Amino acid sequence: MQQLIHLHPAAPDKPVSGRPCNGCGVCCLAEPCPLGQLVSAKRQGACRALRWDESAARYRCGMVANPRELMPWLPRSTEVLARRLALRWIGAAQGCDSYAELLG
Repeated sequence: MQQLIHLHPAAPDKPVSGRPCNGCGVCCLAEPCPLGQLVSAKRQGACRALRWDESAARYRCGMVANPRELMPWLPRSTEVLARRLALRWIGAAQGCDSYAELLG
């Protein structure tokens, strides 16, 4: 199945599966992870939580960067816990797990 996703022109190239994440955004633009499905209320298409970080020239998960932006009802006292859970749920530091192939 082919899918068209739109990447920021300055986004880094997608790493090979298993290599460290570099914020290319391909995985989150293709489909939301389980946490993204919860936040986006959908199972297909780009994750609503994905954010472009202009200063770092990479994509970041909004649930890690600023969970209250996506869940304003979240008590400030639980923000750190929400970030930690988000890092775990998105598989941070586990390496790229996207098998998407990009066409030229």
